[in-house]
Amino acid sequence: MHRFNGILSMDDDESTLHGLWVASTTAAQHTHQLPGTDHPLGPFEWTCCLTENAMARLSAGGVDLVLVGTPWAGWTEGADGAATVLLRDDGTPAERIAWLRAGVQDVLAPMELASTGGAWRLRSAVERHRLRQSTRQAFATDVHTGLPHEGQLLEHMSHLLALREREPAPMALLVLRLEGFATTSARLGPEAAGALRRKVAVRVRAGVRSSDVVASLGNDSFAVLLSSIEAPADATRVASKLQSALLQPFKLAGVDVALAAAIGLAESLADGSQPLTLLRRAAGRAAAAQAVGRSGFANRAEREQASATAPAPASDNAFNAANDD
Repeated sequence: MHRFNGILSMDDDESTLHGLWVASTTAAQHTHQLPGTDHPLGPFEWTCCLTENAMARLSAGGVDLVLVGTPWAGWTEGADGAATVLLRDDGTPAERIAWLRAGVQDVLAPMELASTGGAWRLRSAVERHRLRQSTRQAFATDVHTGLPHEGQLLEHMSHLLALREREPAPMALLVLRLEGFATTSARLGPEAAGALRRKVAVRVRAGVRSSDVVASLGNDSFAVLLSSIEAPADATRVASKLQSALLQPFKLAGVDVALAAAIGLAESLADGSQPLTLLRRAAGRAAAAQAVGRSGFANRAEREQASATAPAPASDNAFNAANDD
């Protein structure tokens, strides 16, 4: 069982709610007001967490509900992955509306926690957040591959960067531009091209860690977010590994289908700190890199060396236009 820290999370037993109470050092004395393991709307299991430790605790995952007794800088972004309830007995109507628009599911006065309706409002906050997340997931997933789309990737990057504001750590974004889907569609039909995209997604997913994010960026492009790297060479090794894997033929209806791949790489500390900036730079480098059986890929240094002969970088909306095979 997970304990509730002011953060509430669900495990395989969906009847158990795990939460995290984020507050100052004096707030822990009020934990007796929280609904417990024997509550009919739970069971609830709680853990208290100080504000200075909140981001680290949230980044560890496994949280469904965050009860915020003392807000901290960036708390709405940091708690986006869980239902968030703000514990306040003040605030103007305009302020409360602003909190709700920022992503808070509810605002409770401390006295309301101990009331019969307090547990119901906490449970309702969790269910509303789950419904919201499932709706977003449905519209943010590529139909053919089941991978998140560009918008969900950017949202995840924003969340990850917010969690690391206090202790910046490098991460890398790879954009994979593949050539051959249009040829496959012409030879074997559009359904075969869709099956090929699914096979590519499986192969890319198998080549990275479970903590990394693989996303679809259109009909012929994918992205891989390496959530943490020790050094730039780590991203280089992953790019080389993926490049080699994607150059191996794919079997479709008994036919070997080959793809050409180009990979663009952007690093969070070297190339920017905004998700869209990183995506644009990686996309531009992937567009500029040659993709005909090439074993290399375009990182910052390579792009600068090849700038005299490389084609013009892709525009900001490079992924909105289909590459011509």
